[in-house]
Amino acid sequence: MNKEINKNLPIGFFDSGVGGLSVYSKFVKLLPNENTIYFGDLKNIPYGNKSKNDLLMFARKILDFFKTQNVKAVVIACNTSSAIVYETVKNEYDFEIYPIIQSCTKVISSYNYEIIGVFATSATIKSDIYEKEIQKYSPKTKVIQLACPNWVNFVENKTIESKECLLDTKFQIETMLKHNPQKIILGCTHFPYLTKILSNFVSKDIFIDPADIFVEYIKNSLCEKSILNDNKTNGRKEFYVSASPQNFVESAKVFYELQTLPKLIEL
Repeated sequence: MNKEINKNLPIGFFDSGVGGLSVYSKFVKLLPNENTIYFGDLKNIPYGNKSKNDLLMFARKILDFFKTQNVKAVVIACNTSSAIVYETVKNEYDFEIYPIIQSCTKVISSYNYEIIGVFATSATIKSDIYEKEIQKYSPKTKVIQLACPNWVNFVENKTIESKECLLDTKFQIETMLKHNPQKIILGCTHFPYLTKILSNFVSKDIFIDPADIFVEYIKNSLCEKSILNDNKTNGRKEFYVSASPQNFVESAKVFYELQTLPKLIEL
């Protein structure tokens, strides 16, 4: 990173769709003075079934875009990208990159749970990243990981009230509870959208939304680096998508109310 960074430069956020708004919405409440740019890659959603090469290509195009926007940091508000691409791209850019999984597991591990569950996309589960990262700090913690390949589409297609979604979430919860986890990590930024449905089958207190931990982690890091925005007014907010701006606005309403359509750009 550059030795001197303009505190007022924007922070970039990206995800495959609206899921990253579960992080973004909490961030702008915590740090309303920060200038932000959010990119939703709807053209390539879902990320959870894509190859590593594809995910690297998507991430580099987005990070290159953020570079043209002169950002001071980028938040990978996507568990799949955090799991698959972060280690490869983390030193390719001169701005700080914050990955949701690696950042949050440091904190979650300190709670010393005996058994912790993880719901995530197929790509995240296949990477084994949650188990590796949690056991790096808490070797005795048993991590039960279950792939939920349909959940992102339920959220993006606004079908979370459908019978198909109800049956799918019920099956996954029942499978997970057989392992008696003390907590279950919602290991995809889309999954907190399903909390109301999931709580039909188990108390919502069992779930960990990594976004809550993540935004505090980012704030502390920006503070340590002395690059928190020092403006006294609310920051500028920009939104971009690679496809379907109107769908993005409609799907986003659960967590964040956009005032205007996001800008459509091709990377």
